[in-house]
Amino acid sequence: MVTINGIFPGPVIYAQEGDRMIVKVSNETPYNTTIHWHGVRQRRSCWFDGASYITQCPIQAGQTFTYDFTLENQKGTFFWHAHVSWLRATVYGAFVVYPKTGIPYPFNYPYQEHIIILGEYWKQDVVQIERTTAASGGSPPVADAYTINGCPGPNYNCSNNDVYKVDVVPGKTYLLRLISAGLNSENFFAIANHKLTIVEADAEYTKPFTTDRVMLGPGQTINVLVTADQPVGKYSMAIGPYSSAKGAAFQDILAIAHFQYLGAVTNSVSFPAQLPSVRDNFAVKTVMDGLRSLNLVNVPTKIDTNFFITIGLNVQKCHSKTPKQNCQGINHGVMAASMNNISFVMPKISLLEAYYKKINGSFTEDFPGVPLKSYDFVNGAPNNIPNDTQSLNGTRVKILEYGTRVQLILQDTGTVTTENHPIHLHGFSFYVVGYGTGNYNPQTAKFNLVDPPYMNTIGVPVGGWTAIRFVADNPGVWFMHCHLDIHQSWGLGTAFIVKNGKGEVETLLPPPADLPRC
Repeated sequence: MVTINGIFPGPVIYAQEGDRMIVKVSNETPYNTTIHWHGVRQRRSCWFDGASYITQCPIQAGQTFTYDFTLENQKGTFFWHAHVSWLRATVYGAFVVYPKTGIPYPFNYPYQEHIIILGEYWKQDVVQIERTTAASGGSPPVADAYTINGCPGPNYNCSNNDVYKVDVVPGKTYLLRLISAGLNSENFFAIANHKLTIVEADAEYTKPFTTDRVMLGPGQTINVLVTADQPVGKYSMAIGPYSSAKGAAFQDILAIAHFQYLGAVTNSVSFPAQLPSVRDNFAVKTVMDGLRSLNLVNVPTKIDTNFFITIGLNVQKCHSKTPKQNCQGINHGVMAASMNNISFVMPKISLLEAYYKKINGSFTEDFPGVPLKSYDFVNGAPNNIPNDTQSLNGTRVKILEYGTRVQLILQDTGTVTTENHPIHLHGFSFYVVGYGTGNYNPQTAKFNLVDPPYMNTIGVPVGGWTAIRFVADNPGVWFMHCHLDIHQSWGLGTAFIVKNGKGEVETLLPPPADLPRC
């Protein structure tokens, strides 16, 4: 497997708000790679966002590239990961940004902090799995294990010694920085007999909210406070699947770590953690309902540009001369995914370079702001697979003037299956002003414009919708995609090009000299 500096998960990067980060990446693998700094807004430094074929060509075998960016007005739990093929299954690590010196947390200082990274592990080369899956036209194999800080835990064959452990002192409170680095699965997390108090989501403070469990989709981070207030013992920290798609395969063996009290018998059996059932949509909603920004926020109330974007799966007709090998999707079709029924095709050079250097032919500026056809998106979606479930292919983007106040309605659809999709926007955080089940209806939708959470990755509810708002005040090319990598590979994404504004502070910096070539 591919690792960074020989360790898995990769090294933790610690920094402080306002720091300039300089990270030299040397690629000693046979694969193309990039590193994306997930959640970092990269103000005026789009060249260093790390999204392959969007903001840069990949770093090729034997080459190096230096990322150089500043953490402007950002602090909290981030992570970094590869952003090319499926390498991020193992190429990831935590990125912890502390407040400026002398600025306290908005909650009582914890006794200790711990990083908890949730992941998925395959016993095969993930790049090969991706290539095989793409060639087959079908779905990928499920992970062989879930992991907590790289360890599968005692439920898996041969993994009795691979158990991550947090040693705790009775009566003390701990801050756990939860990071979801899974590739294709969303996960519930809980600690046996202990409450979790959420104080931060996606590196932005929230009003404290106490729950028995949380759900994280890939790309999401949540900070929770946990008090060791139970009898001395060994308690399970568990992750298991949240699988909202009908008929989708998933790994059902839980990964376990130990939350172990000082004085507990080390070889004692741990108290089991209770996780929701695999399709418990209500458990997901209750956590989302509890997320509120800590303080009142400045949500855009006047909107310049409204988008309505459907997200979901497709099945294309088989055009292969060897259908048994290449058309293993539903009804002998080829699996795909799309936004507004357009499957995003990665260009041959990076979009940012093509845009900046005015190179024609890499993209078109006609991504539709509304679906090409209107129908009952959730309950009446086309499902005569593959005859009416096809999408168009294209590298279509949307151009935004600097400072545009944007509202995006993301609508899940029922073609193939409804599903919770974790949608990530590069270059921005956004206010999650509303969400609900069924089709979005502007007459009945309830919005929170007072203290909505400020996030960078949002789970669009299964068979439902989410409304987000942001101001497009960061020049560059910014990818928006599903963070389930199989869906991203199938085309569930698009990109926004934000033009320069006025003067130096509203203008993208020029490209670095060592920008990789395609």
